[in-house]
Amino acid sequence: MPVLTLGTVAFDTIETPFGSSGKVVGGAASYIALAVSHFSPEQHVVSVIGNDFPMEFLSELERRGAKLDGLTRVEDGESFHWAGSYHNDMVGRDTLATDLNVLIGWEPCVCPQGKGAQFVMLGNLDPAVQMTVLEQVSSPKLVVLDTMNFWMDVALDNLKKIISKVDVLTVNDEEARQLTGEHFLPKAARAIHAMGPQTVVIKKGEHGALMFQEGKTFFAPAYPLEHVVDPTGAGDTFAGGFVGYLASRSRANGSVTWEDMKQAVTVGSVMASFTCEAFGTSGLAALTVDEMKARWTEYNALTACGPIAWP
Repeated sequence: MPVLTLGTVAFDTIETPFGSSGKVVGGAASYIALAVSHFSPEQHVVSVIGNDFPMEFLSELERRGAKLDGLTRVEDGESFHWAGSYHNDMVGRDTLATDLNVLIGWEPCVCPQGKGAQFVMLGNLDPAVQMTVLEQVSSPKLVVLDTMNFWMDVALDNLKKIISKVDVLTVNDEEARQLTGEHFLPKAARAIHAMGPQTVVIKKGEHGALMFQEGKTFFAPAYPLEHVVDPTGAGDTFAGGFVGYLASRSRANGSVTWEDMKQAVTVGSVMASFTCEAFGTSGLAALTVDEMKARWTEYNALTACGPIAWP
């Protein structure tokens, strides 16, 4: 099934206790699109770049089947750029620079083929932009939304409007608490269900992810890495793997099951681990199908304990 991907195609500059990246390709749509490309033969990317963005990365996306008719190139502008520095725990981070550049005043336009996409992945952006894109899609079967606490601070009303229109919301645990005012995550998930989404995925970084749907709960651990280079984009990779896998598993009518979604969470978790092993998108871009399958097999074995011999 075709996937529509919205997000930034951009640059990041990252500092960690273990090194620095320099200026590298990043952005939510970059990670999402690379992850989706492992599962969906048809993907439409909606984003904006400046005249400084490397054609090599765009060519790689096209080689993977991504259609870039919805990618706007501003010839007299520079691409979005984010710079950040991670703390020693590789979880907390400080934003050093946010250069919006070509994002200012950008009006996204979905190409005719993209308007018929069955699966929509709305990556982290201004909720008003997310709504503009969703309104251009004719009849999607599944819409997944990712957001962050910044939009809860500055655009809560618009954020709640777009949340009410989607099927799946992905947020981290702090964001779920801020959005709902509920400390305990099952209660936060129920409060989010009441806002509209049938399914809620709460990401907990190195501690895995929780998924809630209609009274059902599923927990997936994170893949245990011996060395983390750069966690930037792990959440976007998770989302891309999640929606890409669901698109590959959907039936003729576009429906997906709870079992499909459980599998999709594990796939997203495994794919995110590859992103964490290198700066920027390089780890994900170099990922092969055999490597992904081998790590998922290892991951699956983490929780396979066999039958319990009860006394």
